[in-house]
Amino acid sequence: MATDSWALAVDKQEASTDSFGSLVIRSLTQGGGDAAPTNKAKKGTTKQVENDTNVEGEEKEDKAAQSLLNKMIHTSLVNTTNQVEVLQRDPNSPLYSVKTFEELRLKDKLLKGVYDMGFNRPSKIQENALPMMLAEPVYYPSGSRPQNLIAQSQSGTGKTAAFVLAMLSHVDPTNKWAQCLCIAPTYELALQTGKVIEQMGKFYPEVKLAYAIRGNKLDRGAKLQEQIVIGTPGTVLDWCSKLKIINPKKISVFVLDEADVMIATQGHQDQSIRIQRMLPKECQMLLFSATFEDSVWKFAERVVPDSNIIKLKREEETLDTIKQYYVLCSDKEEKFTALCNIYGAITIAQAMIFCHTRRTAGWLAAELTKEGHVVALLSGEMTVEQRATIIERFREGKEKVLVTTNVCSRGIDVEQVSVVINFDLPMDKDGNADNETYLHRIGRTGRFGKRGLAVNMIDSKHSMNILNQIEEHFNKKINKLDTDDLDEIEKISN
Repeated sequence: MATDSWALAVDKQEASTDSFGSLVIRSLTQGGGDAAPTNKAKKGTTKQVENDTNVEGEEKEDKAAQSLLNKMIHTSLVNTTNQVEVLQRDPNSPLYSVKTFEELRLKDKLLKGVYDMGFNRPSKIQENALPMMLAEPVYYPSGSRPQNLIAQSQSGTGKTAAFVLAMLSHVDPTNKWAQCLCIAPTYELALQTGKVIEQMGKFYPEVKLAYAIRGNKLDRGAKLQEQIVIGTPGTVLDWCSKLKIINPKKISVFVLDEADVMIATQGHQDQSIRIQRMLPKECQMLLFSATFEDSVWKFAERVVPDSNIIKLKREEETLDTIKQYYVLCSDKEEKFTALCNIYGAITIAQAMIFCHTRRTAGWLAAELTKEGHVVALLSGEMTVEQRATIIERFREGKEKVLVTTNVCSRGIDVEQVSVVINFDLPMDKDGNADNETYLHRIGRTGRFGKRGLAVNMIDSKHSMNILNQIEEHFNKKINKLDTDDLDEIEKISN
C-alpha cells in the first residue's frame, strides 16, 4: 500500500485551522449516531497560505482564497447577460432547459429549501445544467450511462446550488450509507459548500451530511450513515481506501468542484483521479471550474468521461465607457499630492486605489486617513472573512475609498465606484505589463453601463514603458493629465 499520508499538501493547512466556523461537524461513533461537535468554534480562523509575499510585501494570487472570497461576497445571484453554450454528448438527444424550478418536479421539501434560499427562478447555468443533472441514466445494451457534466461558470452564477440540488434529489434517505460524494480543494471551500447543502436541505432532515476533512477523526471501519459526504481529496481518499468508511462502489453522484483550483494544489489532481477510479461506471460525474485552460480540460476529460459540456460565455469587459489618463510624478509623495488634487477637484462617489505592495498600500491608507478620508484597507495577510467584511462595508458605502493590492482586482462589483486609481501599474513576474490585471482593475469602474474614470500614476521610465505596453495591447490612447491644473481635472469628470 502507498504511504498512509494521502494528503501531505493539505495536512498542514487543515491542521492549522482549528475551527469549523458556525457549522456543526458530527464525530461519528461506531454506530453512526450524533455526537458532540469535535471542536469549539473560534472567530477569524480561515488561514491564509503562508509566505504569500516577498520581502517588499508584493502579494501573489491565491486561487483558493480568491475563490472562497467570491463565494462569500456573492450571497445572491449575479445579474448577468452571459450566453450559455451547451455541447451534448449525444447530439440527437433533445435539449431540455427550464425557466422555473417547478418544471424540475422536485420533492416539495427541496423546492421549499430552494425558495427559502432566495432563488426565485433558475439562473442561466441552472436552466441548462439542472435538467441534465437530474435526468435518469440512459440505458444502452451495454448498461446504463449517467448524464455526466463538465460545466464552466463564474462565482455568483448559481452552480453550487445546482449541484447541491442534484445531490439532494438523487439521495434515497432510507439507505443509511454514503450515496453522493463532493470534493473541494480546501477545508474552507468544503465548509462553504456544506453550508449550502445544509441550507437547501433544511426541510429535508432525513438526509444527513458528513464532512471528510482533517479534524473529523473516524475509526477504521466506522459505519457512515450520512448520505452525502463533502470533503478534501486527501481525507476522502483515506475514507474510501485506507479506513473503509465510505464504500465507493455505492456512490451514485460524484462532484468535483473548483477544478482549476484543484489542479493548482500539489497532490490534489492525482488524489482526485484515484477517487474517481474507485467509483462504479454508473456513477454520475459532475465537474465545475471557473476557468478552462488546457490543463483543466485535460484533467476534466480524465475525471469525467463521455460528458455533456456547458460553457458560460464571459461578458467581455470593455474599456469604451472608461476614460483613462496618466499623471507624471517623481515619487510616492508626489503621487499622493496628485491624488489629493484629483479628490479636491471632482466629486467622487467611491474610489478603489491599487498598489503593488502591501507596504505601499498601508502607507497610502494612513496618509489618506490623515487627510480626513474614510478609508478601508484590503491586503493578503487578512483572513478571507476579514476581506469579505471589508468588501461588504465598502459596498454599503461605509467607506468611500478602498486601498488594496492585487488580491482585490477580480470579482468585486460595486455600482458606486466611479474612479479607479492605479497608484502602481500592474506588472507580471518578469516586470512587463500585466494587461489582464489592468483590465480587471479598471473594470471595477464603468460597471453596469455607467461611465468611469481611471487614473494611472507614472513615476519612472519603467512605469512609462508599462503604460505604453498597455496602450499598445488595448489599442487605446491614454492621455496625460496635469493634476496641478484644477480646471483640466474638472473637465475630465464631465
